Amino acid sequence: MNAQAIPEMIEWVRRIGYVPSDFNKLNIIHISGTKGKGSTSALVTSILKQYPQAVGKVGLYTSPHLRSVRERIRIDGRPISETLFAKYFFEVWDRLEASAEKEGHDPKVKPVYFRYLTLMAFHVYLSEGVDAVVLEVGVGGEYDSTNVIEKPVVTAVTALGVDHTAVLGNTLEEIAWHKAGIFKEGAVALSVPQLKEALEVLKKRAEEKGLQLQVVEKNPEVTLEDLGLKAEYQLENASLAVQVAGSYLSKRTGKEFSTKPLPEEFKKGLREVTWPGRCEVRKKGNVTYFIDGAHTHESLKVAGEWFLSASKGGKKRALLFNQQTRTASPLLKTLVDALDGAKGFEKAVFSTNTTYADSTTKPDLTSIGTNKEAVDKLEVQNELAASWSELGGQGAEVVASIEEGVEKFEAEGEEVECLVTGSLHLVGGLLEVLEGDAEVR
Repeated sequence: MNAQAIPEMIEWVRRIGYVPSDFNKLNIIHISGTKGKGSTSALVTSILKQYPQAVGKVGLYTSPHLRSVRERIRIDGRPISETLFAKYFFEVWDRLEASAEKEGHDPKVKPVYFRYLTLMAFHVYLSEGVDAVVLEVGVGGEYDSTNVIEKPVVTAVTALGVDHTAVLGNTLEEIAWHKAGIFKEGAVALSVPQLKEALEVLKKRAEEKGLQLQVVEKNPEVTLEDLGLKAEYQLENASLAVQVAGSYLSKRTGKEFSTKPLPEEFKKGLREVTWPGRCEVRKKGNVTYFIDGAHTHESLKVAGEWFLSASKGGKKRALLFNQQTRTASPLLKTLVDALDGAKGFEKAVFSTNTTYADSTTKPDLTSIGTNKEAVDKLEVQNELAASWSELGGQGAEVVASIEEGVEKFEAEGEEVECLVTGSLHLVGGLLEVLEGDAEVR
């Protein structure tokens, strides 16, 4: 990911028949950040859906997906259908093939996965007459594929932390520089409160685009009781979402839109939001699953705190954890510290991200970038089990699939409260095991 990324993406845009200015008609809200950007995007979408006359159809583009790739491309909150996905996938494919043949390029060369899906999302939203799009950055911002857009209406940065250091840098300042790359002249620039060193970078980059960065504090009218995502840390995301939606409606309608007091439509949007796999509680049989796809030190800390506040206590506590692609044991320690130690848990199961006991995983859930040999040998899982014991935990077990982990919890017989965290791939696999053939939400 470098300065050539955007020119390359613009070339792919041209080859499917568009130019970046075509995306201006989508009236885009662009959201970056390290943690909370998906939740914030879902919250903004849920609020805007309450204003169909002013806003129209609302698209939502996010990553990664949990159970199905179709989750990434939503219209009015719902993933596009398999029929539409197939239709637009092959329309983009055919356009790329035709342009390659016409211009003498190798037709076998196609955009990489995320670029392709981003191209496809733009094509879907334009073809389906979508009037507003909430666009979540994939990685970073400055060189992200989504950043081919020229005139977003509102831009926003969620909480920043250290992640994706191989492409974004090792310091918070470097990461902030990338995240602020979404700021564009003429757009509103918003951010949640950040550490001083990150905030200074965000402000400077906003000023370079002629913008004044607005820092959004927690809104006292946004309460946990009225929020569909029941976690204390979501109050910051919800407060940002309120400001994003308010600023957006002001610019779209051409008149000042006040969010004080909080309109009933906003309250309804916050209350009705759904975002699977993030601070989500599900019960199946004797097991209550507390599910959060946290996978960084910062997010695992708040996930642990959420579990302590959301679980009822008085029941067996268990953990299902994996983190296949990062240094896993330090992340587990961060979680254990947030949980006030491991001693309150009677069982901890460390699985791979393989979904089923027969070693199968449906294509949508395939985790690229992992070491197959390490997965087959359960290297990370055994390391995690040893770390759990060193941290004072008991009942550590290693399994080759998520399904086997679920079976262990269900075999307990008595009521179990199980925290599932460490990886969005793990969460997606768990939801697939729990839901089976149920429609993707």
